[in-house]
Amino acid sequence: MMEIRITARKNPLLQQVRRLLNSRKEREAAGLFVADGTKLLAEAAAHWPGLHTVILSDGVQAQVPDHVRIVRVPEDVMASISPMQAPQGALFLCKLPEKAPFQPQKGMLLLDGIQDPGNLGTILRTADALRVPVALLEGCADPYSHKTVRASMGAVFRAPVVTTTWQEAREAFQQAGIEVAVTALSQGAVDLRQADISQMAVVIGSEGQGVRQEILDQAHRALIIPMDPHCESLNAAVAAAIVMWQMNRV
Repeated sequence: MMEIRITARKNPLLQQVRRLLNSRKEREAAGLFVADGTKLLAEAAAHWPGLHTVILSDGVQAQVPDHVRIVRVPEDVMASISPMQAPQGALFLCKLPEKAPFQPQKGMLLLDGIQDPGNLGTILRTADALRVPVALLEGCADPYSHKTVRASMGAVFRAPVVTTTWQEAREAFQQAGIEVAVTALSQGAVDLRQADISQMAVVIGSEGQGVRQEILDQAHRALIIPMDPHCESLNAAVAAAIVMWQMNRV
């Protein structure tokens, strides 16, 4: 295991970390992403073969594979690069994975334009817990931003994040004979409890716009989560959790 020490805040590695934390384009160009925290580091060390470099504050210990580079920094330097107000003393760089192939499955959740990384991470965490396959359609937040990774509580390290387009997904589900349903507040929507969604794929829409019109028009049916009429809508992560729970009730 190689260990080096850095004390200069303008060190090229630390400058790269700042860029990776702040820019999806930088992450995609470098093929790397950054996450923070000792608990997430333990998840990455256990499950992510692409763990690349670990930056630790003085005094912080971590168990990582022998091939991983360790960088030691003073606490004030860690504070200058960490995205957290109270840094845990661990930042780490991981290689982005190769694009996972899209495979249509019954009981699958499709996310359409989920833009809040906290919501996206929470959905991925819940899907991991309930063993529900998930695919991200266009317009979703970066699953490898530090905010998404943190909200997922390591789920992105344990299960591959699949991205696809609506067109690709629609054609794949058609060929597989799997119906696609959408969650929508429409007059013709069926009560979620009255449909066997374990045999379908279900689309959850964005926080502000819901499922986009193209998908609404082409889906086989619309589903509604029953709630008090005075409530306009549910948080996207909460709606996804309810749908996934219902998928497992068979």
